[in-house]
Amino acid sequence: MICFNCGANLTEHDFCTNCGADVARYKRIMGTANLYYNEALEKAGVRDLSGAVESLRQCLKLNKNHVEARNLLGLVYFEMGEAVAAMSEWVISKNLRPAKNIADDYLDMMQNDPSTLEAISQTIKKYNQALTYCYQDSLDLAIIQLKKVISLNPKFVQAHQLLALLYIHAEQWSDAKTELEKCRKVDVNNTITLRYLREVNSMLEIEAENGMGSNRRKNADSIKYHRGNETIIQPLNYRETKSVVTLINIIIGIVIGIAAACFLILPARVQSAKQGIDEELKTVNEEMDAKTATIAQLEQEIKTLTSEKEKLQSELTGYTGQGGKLSAVDNLLQAANVYMNDNTDTSSVAEYLDLIDENTADTAGEAFKNVYNYLRSAVGTSVGKSYYDTGMEAYQNESYDEAIDYLGKAFSYDNTNGEALYNLGNAYRKAGDKANAVATYQKVIELFPNTEKANRSQAFINEMDIEE
Repeated sequence: MICFNCGANLTEHDFCTNCGADVARYKRIMGTANLYYNEALEKAGVRDLSGAVESLRQCLKLNKNHVEARNLLGLVYFEMGEAVAAMSEWVISKNLRPAKNIADDYLDMMQNDPSTLEAISQTIKKYNQALTYCYQDSLDLAIIQLKKVISLNPKFVQAHQLLALLYIHAEQWSDAKTELEKCRKVDVNNTITLRYLREVNSMLEIEAENGMGSNRRKNADSIKYHRGNETIIQPLNYRETKSVVTLINIIIGIVIGIAAACFLILPARVQSAKQGIDEELKTVNEEMDAKTATIAQLEQEIKTLTSEKEKLQSELTGYTGQGGKLSAVDNLLQAANVYMNDNTDTSSVAEYLDLIDENTADTAGEAFKNVYNYLRSAVGTSVGKSYYDTGMEAYQNESYDEAIDYLGKAFSYDNTNGEALYNLGNAYRKAGDKANAVATYQKVIELFPNTEKANRSQAFINEMDIEE
């Protein structure tokens, strides 16, 4: 047994001597899995295949990497006629242990024998067709298909059980018992088989009892006499068979034969024709599905290309569009050019600086930031005062939106101008924007504490809280 943590071989200790992991519970789990595996071996040895399957499933619940358990489960499935389930287990086993695995031999044995693969394929198709007939209530056709399945795979337990169930439905108890006995030869302790067999035996006992009573009644309704050493039994209602009765019986037999042909052969032909139509419809549907899948794939490719185009267009706009990086660099160069030609033309410098988005400036390179911050500080006081005057004029004219714009710019250029910030809060309050008004007043209190502006700001905040 190896450690689940490091892969080292474990000793008798409850911990791994290599990595120190606690393996006590792990050992118990692995031991229980091996116990189930050994139990499955014993059950398989006495042909209790369904019990072996249950034990192996419990083993694999505890240790899904138990290769021997998977190989044995595949063998049990194969013995029960379930070749597909067997191959599934062997494929998983081969993936778990690619080398030195007997599952390779099992798979090669089946894959290298085309007749075996064809028999498995036909078994599956015919069994599914039998199930379809059962759902369609065509039980006679289902029985025929199941007989073909059993001829291809005599150990297919589920096919025997389904055929027995159909015989039970038709009250053919002896035939049902025959199929169930065949099941028991493959799997002696299958619960479904035993349950069906118990019901069949009980019905056979009832029929036997009814048959004995009928024989007694027949004996009571007969006359016995002896002639020499012979005993002659003559029924009381003995009638001589007449030729007319024989003719009637022949006619009845012919009618029954014709009716049987109509009810058995005709539905089979109809079903065969329907099956052919269904196959053609299936082929057409598959072709349509393939075309639909191709269309969906092309639509997905178009969607992906459109998304990539939009992404590239967005990136290009980020560089060349208004507020983009290239536009920001151009505006910064224009502002620097104006400042170098005439450093008193602060309004023109400010116009170019205002065209630069603050987010773009924050994410730009170090050289860009240095020039941008230098120009703002160089023209900040003059421009801030100009914006403040324009903003206060708009405020007095009750143009609060315009006042908010200019007063905000005034404080952004000169953050020492407390009056600009205070009146910006007043403009927000007059415009009915309480959230921004409160935020601006709180900024006044934070940046200019113990001032008249701070006290008035706090008063306005309290007033707005009372109004709410």
